[in-house]
Amino acid sequence: MTASPASRAPSAAKAAAPPSPGERTAPTTGPAGSKGPAGPAARPPRRWRGAAAPAAVLAVLALLPYSALEIPVLLDGPVNSPGSLQLLALCLVFGGLALGYDLMFGRTGLLSFGHALYVAGGAYGTQLAMTELGLGLFPAIGLALAGGTAAAVLLGAVSLRGLALGGIGFAMVTLAFAQAGSIWVQRNPGGLTGGEEGLPLHTGGVPDALVGVQNTANVYWLALAYLALTAAVVWTAVSRPVGRVWQGIRDNEQRVSVLGYDPFRHKLGVFVLASALGVLGGAMHLLVTAGATPRSSTPEFTLTLLVMVVLGGSGTRWGPLIGGVLFTFLDQRLAVLASSDLVHGLPGILRAPLSEPMVVLGTLFVIAVYAAPGGIASIRRSLTRRRGEESR
Repeated sequence: MTASPASRAPSAAKAAAPPSPGERTAPTTGPAGSKGPAGPAARPPRRWRGAAAPAAVLAVLALLPYSALEIPVLLDGPVNSPGSLQLLALCLVFGGLALGYDLMFGRTGLLSFGHALYVAGGAYGTQLAMTELGLGLFPAIGLALAGGTAAAVLLGAVSLRGLALGGIGFAMVTLAFAQAGSIWVQRNPGGLTGGEEGLPLHTGGVPDALVGVQNTANVYWLALAYLALTAAVVWTAVSRPVGRVWQGIRDNEQRVSVLGYDPFRHKLGVFVLASALGVLGGAMHLLVTAGATPRSSTPEFTLTLLVMVVLGGSGTRWGPLIGGVLFTFLDQRLAVLASSDLVHGLPGILRAPLSEPMVVLGTLFVIAVYAAPGGIASIRRSLTRRRGEESR
């Protein structure tokens, strides 16, 4: 007897839902006549293929400081020149920051306007731990990370209560916390934050191998290590059962609750994890830019991260990373282009917009959104789908 559609619906819903607490996935049988899990010899190749691309990208990026290749227009000097390596290191830091922010926005559906609070906490916390407590760089980073994580637990619990008013409630509460932190930084209480001028990096607490123009390559490798760590944490987390719960919360929170999960606990967990990665990113930003700036504490800084995520493709594996790197690179290079003789020699109708980097960057962003609504990461998927349709 054939089962009715109504009798098949619960089974289909259960198959699409995240695994319930304590539920184990039954082993999949192989081809007819075989026993045990399906294709045990086929799984390692899939895992290796998944790790091949990140490993190749990491290897290429790690070898850049050894390259003397010159890329006109894109870089002012060879790839391994101090100026080029500092620019690339800054791009890597923002790639990691965007990837961590996407844990909330793209993976769980939490729109936070206060992520800059934790980035600034990492920068200023590390700096003050070195100057006021006499700690070295890495112990100072550890202390800032512990303090930032504790603050994320407290402020995250308060902010998530705003979800009772809908997603806009969470966004407004996080915005309020970020605005309060930005005002505190700019008022320079006790001369701790440097006010609008910020704080220069306290080189006395930084290892000699990370100080000076001659050691720019070491700073670059440290920024690359931060990006690799962030990618490993994010990609591992989203591939685990907890990542499927986050996706379920984003798609249908009520259904996740019915299945026995606590949405509040999982949302607080992803908020704290993303904030901790932001604190680490703030410490790396302090080191790469050789100072803590009040801009990193403003809500506009969070909006920049949001633009990076949307540009690259929210909720995708590579999208936020690509968006963070590309946006930062264009932001820095367009500023150089705006003050160049090439732009000053153009007619006024062209010189006016090209001398404003944000105008050019905004125009490029609008074009990118219309050309690839799902972000840059969706372009390859769209091309593959079109080829499949044409071949039919």
